[in-house]
Amino acid sequence: MDHTPSFSYPDSSLMHNLQQTQPTTTDMPVYLTLAAVTMVWGGTFVAGRFLAGSLSPMFAASLRFLLASAALLGFLWLARIPLARPAPRQWLQLALLGFFGIFFYNVCFFYGLQYINASRASLIVSLNPAVIGLASWLLFKERLARVKVIGIVACIGGAGAVIVSRNPQLLAATPDAWIGDVLILGCVLGWGVYSLFSRSLNQALGPVQTVTYSILLGTLMLWTLAAVRGELSWTALLDLGVTQWLSLVYLGVCGSALAYIGYYDGIRKIGATRSGVFIALSPLTAVLLGALLLGEHLTLAMYLGGALILAGIYLCNKPLAPSAKKRIL
Repeated sequence: MDHTPSFSYPDSSLMHNLQQTQPTTTDMPVYLTLAAVTMVWGGTFVAGRFLAGSLSPMFAASLRFLLASAALLGFLWLARIPLARPAPRQWLQLALLGFFGIFFYNVCFFYGLQYINASRASLIVSLNPAVIGLASWLLFKERLARVKVIGIVACIGGAGAVIVSRNPQLLAATPDAWIGDVLILGCVLGWGVYSLFSRSLNQALGPVQTVTYSILLGTLMLWTLAAVRGELSWTALLDLGVTQWLSLVYLGVCGSALAYIGYYDGIRKIGATRSGVFIALSPLTAVLLGALLLGEHLTLAMYLGGALILAGIYLCNKPLAPSAKKRIL
């Protein structure tokens, strides 16, 4: 599924930061931050699974992003960074991002985890780089190198292997279990729209401002729908155990606010392509945590599918690195 004391960058400084392509020893803190961020994202699938059944999906998503909103506003306040004033057209763009990247994504995320386990969901979400690459080719006419096409096919094949790996007898007993796969694929669609259509806003407002406003608007949408559907159960909230409360805080503060800040700071310093490679750590972390903390069974098809997805993500990202000086994604 986000930097300096000020986010109104001089153009020359921004271009210099984004065009860095050669690894240096000073990049090591960025690498460590990005590794931590993507591992945190892998853990959100496990945290979401801990919450499944305790709160309605809509209420859980609303609470998650209420905490994220509070954390982001608190960060801006502590850093003494004033909120930008978007133009009317930018408000419409931010609303689009809030709908697809926050509202739609998280409705699919929380409902999907009621049907499938955390490891399976995280591997399906690994389709994101492939979907974004295909959409960029179709919508923005970006050239796809042969090795990148191979990577996209590998990602799709790997996700397909994960989806069809479900026990056929289980499918026969509960045919609606496929709903979880479809809902998690909805997460891929939502994040794809968020990623592709946030570029101009990231340049105009800055990544943190864009993320903050999109999360605020998406949170408002989540709370509105939860209220309309009558899913605001304060009794259920008070009945949460320590594990559920920690999962909720983890999702909101670590998995949303802090992770977005760290990830987009990485993009600012070493570029989107080199930062995006680290997303491969997210499903790997989710699979391991799902097995360790939730006792989830890992099948051979999941291992093979996960390997294909990770290889595909690597192929999708690596060929772009040498050309980062010529094109900023």
